[in-house]
Amino acid sequence: MNDDLSWMLDSALEIPGALHAVLISADGLLMARTKDFDKDNADRVAAAMSGVQSLSRSLGFFCEDPRQAWRQTLVEFDGGWVFLISAGEGAYLGVSASPDVDMQDITFRMQQLVGQLGKALAAPPRENLGARS
Repeated sequence: MNDDLSWMLDSALEIPGALHAVLISADGLLMARTKDFDKDNADRVAAAMSGVQSLSRSLGFFCEDPRQAWRQTLVEFDGGWVFLISAGEGAYLGVSASPDVDMQDITFRMQQLVGQLGKALAAPPRENLGARS
């Protein structure tokens, strides 16, 4: 898990009603989570969201054009919402929210966050120049 990205995910929780956020890889591995979300639950969510994303992508043809690109998945429960969007090549951002969340605010924040995460995920790793032999 990348703790360096967790602080970015915490910004999603500034929206009233937002509960938790996770960044996952396409194969269902947890990449980052908000600081107050238990790691075991975050791992479970990551695996499940990978499957949800895969199923959602397969439904593009249902919009009468099989070339439709998947953008997001929204799942409603009695007690809230789960939002899932692409966060760059092979990464997905998931956010859970209470039933009264402003859906426009949370999706806008998620899009902003994806822009920030994309830059962080694309940046090459830093070299430790002081540790040369």
